[in-house]
Amino acid sequence: MKCNKIVLIFFMAVISDSCNKKLDQPVLGLLEESDIMNSKGVEGLLIGAYALLDGYSGDTYGQTGWWGSAASNWIYGSICGGEAYKGSEPWDQEQINSIETFKPSATSDYLASKWQAVYGGVQRANDVLRMMRKAKDIKPADTPLIRAEALFLRAHYHFEAIKMWRNVPFVDESVTYVEGNYRLPNDKLIWLEIENDLKYASDNLPPTQGNAVGRANSYAAKALLAKVYMFQGIAKYGEAQVLLNDLIQNGMTAGGEKYDLVNYADNFNPATKNSAESVFAVQMSVNDGSVNLNTPGNGNAGDVLNFPYGTRPGICCGFFQPSQYLVNHFRTDDKGLPNLDNCNLTDVKNDQGLQSSDPFEPDAGYLDPRLDWTVGRRGIPYLDWGVHPGNNWIRNQINGGPYTPIKNVYYKAQEGLYNDIGFWMKGVVANNVNLIRFADVLLWAAEVEIEIGSLDKAREYVNRVRERAGRQTGWVKNDTGAFAPYAANYNIGLYEEVWTDREHARKAVRYERMLELAMEGQRFFDLVRWGIADIEMNCYFEKEKQNRSYMADAKFEKNCDEYFPIPQPQIDLSAGADGIPKMKQNPCH
Repeated sequence: MKCNKIVLIFFMAVISDSCNKKLDQPVLGLLEESDIMNSKGVEGLLIGAYALLDGYSGDTYGQTGWWGSAASNWIYGSICGGEAYKGSEPWDQEQINSIETFKPSATSDYLASKWQAVYGGVQRANDVLRMMRKAKDIKPADTPLIRAEALFLRAHYHFEAIKMWRNVPFVDESVTYVEGNYRLPNDKLIWLEIENDLKYASDNLPPTQGNAVGRANSYAAKALLAKVYMFQGIAKYGEAQVLLNDLIQNGMTAGGEKYDLVNYADNFNPATKNSAESVFAVQMSVNDGSVNLNTPGNGNAGDVLNFPYGTRPGICCGFFQPSQYLVNHFRTDDKGLPNLDNCNLTDVKNDQGLQSSDPFEPDAGYLDPRLDWTVGRRGIPYLDWGVHPGNNWIRNQINGGPYTPIKNVYYKAQEGLYNDIGFWMKGVVANNVNLIRFADVLLWAAEVEIEIGSLDKAREYVNRVRERAGRQTGWVKNDTGAFAPYAANYNIGLYEEVWTDREHARKAVRYERMLELAMEGQRFFDLVRWGIADIEMNCYFEKEKQNRSYMADAKFEKNCDEYFPIPQPQIDLSAGADGIPKMKQNPCH
């Protein structure tokens, strides 16, 4: 995509961008509507709509930094899904504590930030649709493409909202910010409206976008539409199946490369982003002149807290620490298969309570090799930063445990190239945030086959994902130790026996999603759409309260905690002249 640098103000929206991202530059002037009633103005508005995919704009910082609305959903999708603890110190960003233990407040700054980001994105997409109708120099042949991109983005932002709050208003381009017509009810589910936007996008976007890296193509729209169907349950699986089969057989990246599984670690390496596995991702860039000491520019600002604590790497801040519960799921048996019992799992050995100077040997049992591309743990090489030292990289073991995240971290050899050293800490990086990977598509297809198709076709899809993970060329290496040339006793196998039991197959696919997509902001939303969030999360709390004292009274309440409270200020703003809000709060909140 061209790196147009445009600063516009229109309808309350501030749009500034470079390669899908925002430039932190002072506004040079207030443009009238007539100034942008042309193709360049519309293109600038469209770039601005893409720009908010990362969840960050100058007006979303608030009390939560850039992380409350992060594109990665590390708080709402991963921490709330039992994959990680908040980490750091108990008092630091303490509002996350209540979200983590399902005691969120409707006045939470974090939830307000997320709402502001997604509906800011909706507004920007609608600005494109409004203005393109007034632009006199846009060719009729170009109109469907512009509209398709705007509707794709509008659907994405609304989908983010419905995942978080379920009961949300649908805002289209007819909604303006005068005469109070923005006061909308949330009295119906908006799935049909999201579907319609994505159907138009999939029909009118091109199969490839050429050099416009980061822009949606028709296959990205089909993938998101398939995901929307998956979230509505088995009644929509037939429609999802058609799209997923097309994606697997014919799908191409925006650059025209056929979708495929690449080396697992390459999905999280800024040097190998936008690969054949990337169906749609939030584009990040650094060292482009957009950063200063206090603002993170175009890098991944949402994950800046999520680095090991100490001097290296990233310098800050010890958050988003993988849970023992997550680590235990990577244990395998002598056939290289997981124990599909999610609750009663044996702890993988850790160095909790030990200093970095104390002797320690990592677990010698069989482990899935994806563990050490997902979790930083004592005694295992951490990218190219050397062997993880344990406590020296942990801010507070008692509160956050002994592990560190890794998927968002840059390599030491990339310092200054893929992270921006002009910021006050070094965690503003060029790692994309993967919204949909091809592995995701394969595992959705497996789910569909289990419910309405062939169990053995589902096994084929799962094995395709596991076969990639089993390629030894992609395992973490270590020149020394008991398991050299590998860092641990890795053992991952395929499901060799034909699947004949639907419940077993269902468990296997759901388990595989946890292993494959761990720490990627997906888990909680998966648990909710499967209807098992209460079972999984209460099992998690029962296990983890033995390790983390702040979870002692944590509990997930079914039919209450699946969705977060709608920010109270938004409900208040929906009140008309009669003082009665048009939006209603979610149950139990």
